[in-house]
Amino acid sequence: MELLATRRQGDWRYHFQDSITNLSCGIGQQVIGVFVRSGPLLVYMAVYERLRLHTFSPRSLGAWILILLLVDLCYWVYNWASHRVNFLWATHVVHHQSEEYNLSVALRQSRFAQTTSWLFYLPLAVTGFPAAMCLTMVTLNTLYQFWIHTPAVGRLGPLEWILNIPSHHRVHHGIDPRYIDRNYAGIFIIWDQLFGTFRREDDEPVYGTVKPLRSWNPLWANIEHWVRMAQMARQTRRIRDKLLVWVMPPEWRPADLGGPVAIPEVSWATQRKYAVPTRRAICR
Repeated sequence: MELLATRRQGDWRYHFQDSITNLSCGIGQQVIGVFVRSGPLLVYMAVYERLRLHTFSPRSLGAWILILLLVDLCYWVYNWASHRVNFLWATHVVHHQSEEYNLSVALRQSRFAQTTSWLFYLPLAVTGFPAAMCLTMVTLNTLYQFWIHTPAVGRLGPLEWILNIPSHHRVHHGIDPRYIDRNYAGIFIIWDQLFGTFRREDDEPVYGTVKPLRSWNPLWANIEHWVRMAQMARQTRRIRDKLLVWVMPPEWRPADLGGPVAIPEVSWATQRKYAVPTRRAICR
């Protein structure tokens, strides 16, 4: 529906190769998830049984409201860490690689994200929320974030004071220096307002990553940043820097490799999106 609506308006937000790569990344993540989700769930249940400080009942409306807020806070912390710790960024960068912004981008997920994201929800087990409650709210949180990946919705008045809306999330996907590392929220934008990471959308951002992927290969999309970190660790001379490569922010570089990267100014007028020729019959 979004594809048809935007094309009718003359806004070509969907490109065949990009959309196929987005869907391929999402399918790969879901297939791998079948095999990796059971382990974290068992760990959560074990922590809940042995270390919980309280027991929240699924029959309590207040408990459901509280876990809705706490799951979203845990997601904020996870998203923040995934942008500020290099090896976590490697598990998350896939979601930001598209140079477009549409609902197919919401489905573009890393195959490695599920290996680390669950750790950020373990405090809820210690707090005393049963696994079923946590899983329900994590699912709701994920589903909510689908619709905010659209360029078709503008400002929403008072709702944007509390909720994460498409305008806020477009900022999160922007590579303009003023938009980098902003608006980490899942459902509630209040966390960014509280922690000083909120930024209102002035102009529509330029999308992608500061260093573009330049490939439609979904396998390469998932390992490219891992390869880059390994190359830096091999090239730098100091042992300390070889270790810091994995835990420092993505823009960090060892001094002997040039030091931190400056985020360049970008604009829609100067951006050159990655493209390769495709026969028209394939795109139909």
